[in-house]
Amino acid sequence: MKYLIATLGCKVNQFETQAMEERLQRDGHVPVIPGETADAVIINTCAVTAESGRKSRQMIRRLQDENPGAVVAVCGCYAQLSPEENAEIGAKVIFGSGDRMAFVEAVERAVETGEAARRIDRPFSRKQIELLPAGAVSGRTRAMLKIQDGCRNFCTYCIIPYVRGSLRSMPIADAVAETRRLRDEGFRELVLTGIEVASYGLDLPDHPTLTDLVEAVAAEAGGMRLRLGSLEPTVITEDFCRRLAATGKLCRHFHLSLQSGCDRTLKAMNRKYDTAFFYRTAELLREYFPGCALTGDLIAGFPGETEEDHLETLDFIRRCAFAELHVFPYSRRPGTPADKLPDQLTQAVKSRRAHEAKAVSEETGKAFLEASVGRTLPVLFESPEGEGSIGHSDTYLYVRVPETGLRGQMREVRISGVEDGVLTGALAD
Repeated sequence: MKYLIATLGCKVNQFETQAMEERLQRDGHVPVIPGETADAVIINTCAVTAESGRKSRQMIRRLQDENPGAVVAVCGCYAQLSPEENAEIGAKVIFGSGDRMAFVEAVERAVETGEAARRIDRPFSRKQIELLPAGAVSGRTRAMLKIQDGCRNFCTYCIIPYVRGSLRSMPIADAVAETRRLRDEGFRELVLTGIEVASYGLDLPDHPTLTDLVEAVAAEAGGMRLRLGSLEPTVITEDFCRRLAATGKLCRHFHLSLQSGCDRTLKAMNRKYDTAFFYRTAELLREYFPGCALTGDLIAGFPGETEEDHLETLDFIRRCAFAELHVFPYSRRPGTPADKLPDQLTQAVKSRRAHEAKAVSEETGKAFLEASVGRTLPVLFESPEGEGSIGHSDTYLYVRVPETGLRGQMREVRISGVEDGVLTGALAD
């Protein structure tokens, strides 16, 4: 069969999509090429905000229209949350946020026999992580490995614990085995991802920590460097920094879930830290990983946020000197406590505050880029670009050089300038 697969949302969804696509190709199915009509349209949906749900519906409708007669199959968080809405749109195969391999089998049956399928379980009944093949469908540069699923933080704005279920971690032995396989296949970078990786191991019998897992994986990584997915600030301790810096494998890029730079708002969000704790976290990372890039997420216009709270947040962004900040206007999500809070702000206020926060983060991001000029950075080259090559530094900045034929290579680059948000330079080794 010819399939088309689309993904919305986070790196965990991206990982699960590549695992499904690997299974599809192993079973002999092929992706469509431009101009072809798919036999199956697969959409891995997102529900982190109400806007994400809208985009998921929009994607389903558009791909259905573009592929008349195709089996429409949906999975992921929005499918878990709203299966009836997905059925009304026209989905024939509807699975939630679990059982990815069973979902692929259901898609295959639907194309072959016309059999519809629906499997929406109770997320909190899941006790073990579904072990999916790590890797990447195309290329041999960067691979992803999902080490954890589920969340127990219950932030007041977030629906994800209700659609992903309780904490489930991959045993260290399985993560090490996948790392060896990916190393032997020639990958050069491994991204460790999950829904809430800071809580890794709390559900396992011997309670290993994220630090324990990264150390074990680093010992088997060979020529691969390691990159961590989004982190809760609470996992960043001196022990974490000291031990992981000692591996020599960890990329100097840390994506921290900030959400607000105002203590009053953080408390209303049910976050587990205040701004003083977050700032100490940033300073620790910069002490043990000099020159590291700090990126993050921020919600603007949370219910009850005053103009003074917003200005506190803008000042905190400046103090933390983020290399990049993903800023979202608060989006009401039915089923979450924040949806019922008083003092909901207008869309105009939320949009303005998001725009202002983004503008400040762009200032700090520009300063971080410019501070890289004159330095020598390790770069993993991923693709040709024009007459040269482009890749990512360990600080997750785009770097372009004039040399060609570098795809899949890790090289030292002396940075000489910045062009349109991309670092430029030449090979130093």
